[in-house]
Amino acid sequence: MIFPNPDNQEAFNQMVGIDARQLFEEKRQKLGLTWEAGRDGGDRSLDNEAIARSTQGMIGHLNFIHPNWIQVLSETEAEYLNALDPASLEQHMRRLAESDMLCIIVTAGACVPDSIKSLADSTRTPLFCTPYSSLEILWILRPYLGRVLAPSCSRHGVLLDVLGLGVMITGESSVGKSELALELVSRGHGLVADDVVELYRIAPETLEGRCPPMLRDFLEVRGLGMLNIRTIFGEAAVRRKKNMKLIVHLQKPNSADLNAMERLPINDVTENILDVNIRKVIIPVAAGRNLAVLVEAAVRNYVLQLRGIDSGQEFFARHQQELENGQT
Repeated sequence: MIFPNPDNQEAFNQMVGIDARQLFEEKRQKLGLTWEAGRDGGDRSLDNEAIARSTQGMIGHLNFIHPNWIQVLSETEAEYLNALDPASLEQHMRRLAESDMLCIIVTAGACVPDSIKSLADSTRTPLFCTPYSSLEILWILRPYLGRVLAPSCSRHGVLLDVLGLGVMITGESSVGKSELALELVSRGHGLVADDVVELYRIAPETLEGRCPPMLRDFLEVRGLGMLNIRTIFGEAAVRRKKNMKLIVHLQKPNSADLNAMERLPINDVTENILDVNIRKVIIPVAAGRNLAVLVEAAVRNYVLQLRGIDSGQEFFARHQQELENGQT
């Protein structure tokens, strides 16, 4: 059973991007970058929507057929360009000029071809140089770009680290999400974000949850106001980010809902967020129920399922075996 990503104020996609100046400043020290040409192009930008519409690669060695957003030149590519006849070189430079690159990076201290330097200045394309090898540049920048350009959205809920698993607690306003989060923190678990959870698809099947800087470390509890969890419970009670693996939805059911709810659900419930299906557990909220214990049990049960141990299927198999034994 799959719940679609709801189109309301609780979930909205965010366009994220990066410009050449940001890339240069954030990686200048680590990669030893110098800005050699195209200094007027620092505002050239790349966002996840442009990537989704394009067939271009994110980053790679110099490519004229399918130009990369970031073209990497080593000594091999530089020698190849210098050996081209003028007509072929002009044709290749025209293709690069039309590809709308973010920047060009010349690696391993290679001598920058005059054709590349002229292209960078004429098209306002930043040209960076680094003493590191092209393979190391690709190795460092690929995960960095995947992180800063990851598709993202925001969700209303509380994200926690429960027994090492990222768990987002959702539900209607005043259902008790923050109170449950406070109890879980007091039991030794960690808070990632309260109220607004920023989710980033950092891999095909992975959503990373983060907290907006404004709300970091804070948990709002009715009657108590804003609590600084880091100050009250210490450094171990908060997390900067966590991969979300499970959604626990708190639901205030009436009598009819309780009667209609499956006591022994057969099919797994999932919710689709950014094209990633996340396992979802629905817990009815009622007086006397220890929700913190139920959440911990849900997490332990999910971890067992990931290891191939499914208590529900084990019970059904045992029940079926008893029925078959009774018929013989």
